[in-house]
Amino acid sequence: MDRREQAIRIWQAGVDAVGGYTATSKVLSDVSEPDQILAVGKPAAAMARAALEHFGPRPTLVVTKDDHGRDLPDHVTVIEASHPVPDERSLLGGRALRETVEAMDSDSHLLLLVSGGASSLAEDLLPGKSLEDLERLNKKLLSEGLDITAMNAERRKLSRIKDGGLLSHFKGKKATVLAISDVPGDDLNVIGSGIGALPASVSFQAHTQIVASNAHAREAAVELARSEGLNVHTNEECLHDDFLNVAGTLGKRIRDMPSGVMVFGGEPTVVLPENPGRGGRNQALALALAQEISGCDGITIVVGGTDGTDGPTQAAGAVIDATTWGDGAESALQNADSGSYLERAGALLVTGPTGTNVMDLLVVIRS
Repeated sequence: MDRREQAIRIWQAGVDAVGGYTATSKVLSDVSEPDQILAVGKPAAAMARAALEHFGPRPTLVVTKDDHGRDLPDHVTVIEASHPVPDERSLLGGRALRETVEAMDSDSHLLLLVSGGASSLAEDLLPGKSLEDLERLNKKLLSEGLDITAMNAERRKLSRIKDGGLLSHFKGKKATVLAISDVPGDDLNVIGSGIGALPASVSFQAHTQIVASNAHAREAAVELARSEGLNVHTNEECLHDDFLNVAGTLGKRIRDMPSGVMVFGGEPTVVLPENPGRGGRNQALALALAQEISGCDGITIVVGGTDGTDGPTQAAGAVIDATTWGDGAESALQNADSGSYLERAGALLVTGPTGTNVMDLLVVIRS
């Protein structure tokens, strides 16, 4: 069996298990019929599609990333916006979410579907704050190597709809929040900077639930690996550090591992130079790991964002082995241009939008 194809298949099994459509569909039998559906985040369209197929047509607003609002009925209002740096459409989406919530009747039920990416995709700024302020903050946060919890804490300071702000405008009877987690600890106050979090004072019935997470993805990857007769040595969420530190720590473990599989999850960080090249955190980590395993035959690594994108690129990540590291790799790594190098090496992992977002997934196979 081709080791590269097997590694990708195990990675994909993890992603498929936490798909927005699949994860949302599983819990809808326990949700009463809503009057309004709001979905925000990268997997918003998939989550909304599941709800509409279960409950039938009803007013629905989806705010999602460019080219992610597909396969929805014509009656659905879709606003696509920029990620990871917000744009004018992000303000349009955030304002539309707030105004929709504000307009709901006193006896109404809101179904709010929340997922990662909402921090950038939907915003309604506090008075006195501008889009330029928001863009400047996001570019600064993305370049400094902060983890998602620290980044979202700063984003909330500019927002009327984050940190419980959106639901503070809800005067209806009941709100149900279903969330796909892209943050450590699966904290609803951090996912999308808290766009689905409950306000400090709640005057309505509220139910919140995490329907998919990185742990679910890793478990599904492990299950497939075992079903194919592979020994699974590790299943950990431990990628929460600078990508070079992660590569250094994992590199030794991978070089020393026996035949079998290791599965890791999390979200590494990257400190960008002033003029970065092309790539994202997964491509950077992949290239750093390629250096760690250079010349170690029998090892294949897949590392990718479960949403199918990695930074401002069309790749999810990369598939690397003992032969990936070569001439030009060191320069690419130093200049944050890992994507360009990995493309030349034929190592990019390109999946297109996956309909989910539960941080990153890394699969190692050793024969």
